Amino acid sequence: MVEQGRVRWKRFALFFVPALAVASVLVGATAEGAIGASFVVSGDTFKVSADTLKGEGFVQYGSLVENKKGQKIPVAVSGIRHATLTNMCQTVLVKSPVGAVTIRITAGTGKVPVTAENMIVDASQIEGNATFTDIEAGRDASTLDQVPGGTGASGMFGQQATAVSIKDFRQVSWSVNAATFKLPGLKLGVEPGEHECF
Repeated sequence: MVEQGRVRWKRFALFFVPALAVASVLVGATAEGAIGASFVVSGDTFKVSADTLKGEGFVQYGSLVENKKGQKIPVAVSGIRHATLTNMCQTVLVKSPVGAVTIRITAGTGKVPVTAENMIVDASQIEGNATFTDIEAGRDASTLDQVPGGTGASGMFGQQATAVSIKDFRQVSWSVNAATFKLPGLKLGVEPGEHECF
């Protein structure tokens, strides 16, 4: 009986600790104030989808992120001053000794959407049907001014717009920073195996 109890607690910890870490990051992100602009990324990407993403103030440019091994990973940095996402879903696939585990987070599925302020995303893939307002493509990334802190290296290609709207939004990301990230109707689930939003 004691041995079975220990095995159960170990399995519980394998599933619960990563989920708790993700939840803590998201809950912490709802506090007012800026979040650090750069950090060492994990070895895994995560997927985010939404029926619609709307943003006021948009910038985009190329950059690099670094993992703990010191490897440089090219990313497309997208910044939005004020973003709203309807029916948002995020999945993270975690490898564990008992197999693959999926951490799924949903929010903004009711009348109140997910909102984020001064959001910066390091992405490897973005898909959807996009509309940009007052777009400037080819602007030097160091001169972008639509999002506070959303600038790239001097001489780097950049683009910006006063507004963006993306339907059927799909994104594969390495990291997300936001000054404020509000997730109404947050639900977090941990499921054995691989389960994705898209």
